[in-house]
Amino acid sequence: MKITLKYGQGRRDLSIPEKASVSLLSPSSLPVLKDVEEAFEAAMASPVGGQRLETMDEPGNVAIAVPDETRPAPVKTILPLLLKRLYAAFPDLKPERVTIIIGGGLHPPCSDKEIRRILPESVAPGCRVVSHDAVHSRMTDCGKTSLKTPVLINAHFAEAGLKLVIGNIDPHQFVGFTGGAKGAAIGCGSKNTIEANHALMFNERARVANIEGNPVRSDIDKAGDLIEVDLAINVVLDTAKRIVRLLVGEPKAVSQEGAKTCAALYGVAIQEKFDIAVASCGGYPKDINLYQAQKGLAHAALAVKPGGKILLMAACPQGVGDEAYFGYVSRFPTPDAVLEDFKGLGFKMGAHKAFLFSRTLTAFDVAIASEIQPEILSKCHLTACDPQETLEKWVESSPGRPTVAVIPDGNTTYFYTE
Repeated sequence: MKITLKYGQGRRDLSIPEKASVSLLSPSSLPVLKDVEEAFEAAMASPVGGQRLETMDEPGNVAIAVPDETRPAPVKTILPLLLKRLYAAFPDLKPERVTIIIGGGLHPPCSDKEIRRILPESVAPGCRVVSHDAVHSRMTDCGKTSLKTPVLINAHFAEAGLKLVIGNIDPHQFVGFTGGAKGAAIGCGSKNTIEANHALMFNERARVANIEGNPVRSDIDKAGDLIEVDLAINVVLDTAKRIVRLLVGEPKAVSQEGAKTCAALYGVAIQEKFDIAVASCGGYPKDINLYQAQKGLAHAALAVKPGGKILLMAACPQGVGDEAYFGYVSRFPTPDAVLEDFKGLGFKMGAHKAFLFSRTLTAFDVAIASEIQPEILSKCHLTACDPQETLEKWVESSPGRPTVAVIPDGNTTYFYTE
């Protein structure tokens, strides 16, 4: 059987030997919005659980948080619509009083070249654009959540008179679903804030697609309340990055409502787990680097029998993607050693990614097709491979008729047994 999977900006073809029983585990399809501007105006007119922009007090200044390149939110489409609405609602508001914060959490701050790719001058003319730095940006202390997370937020955002966040809603391996205040609380948060929140990921309720009783998601929502985010503008995208849902409103209400659509789109029921999975992260930017590609591996593991095999297709044109992760993982000879050390380390960003990788690597046989040099992957305890040769070897060496799951969109698709 021949399959084609997204890989970076392109695609890779593979052939699965006829000996295997193959199942394609694809997300569902939902109608694509025909007119994004019309949908945006409708959402702004009827916000979910919140106040209409036009009824808010006129702000002295405005801050809008947007994601970096690792997220596929259609900022270039949504932001001009939002600015048009802002200027209509507040005629005295000038572009120089609007600050766009590119919030990448603990990702390195964007270079000038990256900023121009994310926000060309034509998208937000006259507005100030800054790239968040979780370590060096000036922060404002907004208090602590009930779970003791210190809420230290980029001052450009926290001190604005009107605070808006643009983002997309995706399944997330321990937040449950993204969206809502996450683009501000995490995207524009300090290192201490992000680490304290993400340390809650070890709770058994902190898992993909679960928001009920999920302390990570709840903590983000509480942080959003302390920051006083006024409106979230969130989209749900299909696998072709087309908008199938656009929501505006109170951040928690938006994330909860959008999660329903996201679950209907990306939750896939399976009868039983598979011997082998061939998983693409979903192409760029889902596989922009190894740090992001880990999500596809974690989701694929949900569909595979313990001890089974996972072939991950992840181009990773920007390499590993996180120095803290690479510096930590490369200190250890095996994934087991990583897990043992992490138990006594206490939560550390970057190191946590090594933990998440190692949790999968100790339970499954994993190989990766990537542009990253094999010696670098080896330091991450990952085996570089020729995907066609590896797939043929795995199938032919399996007893009987092995079951193979083909996962075209691993970073967003998640699996559950009926």
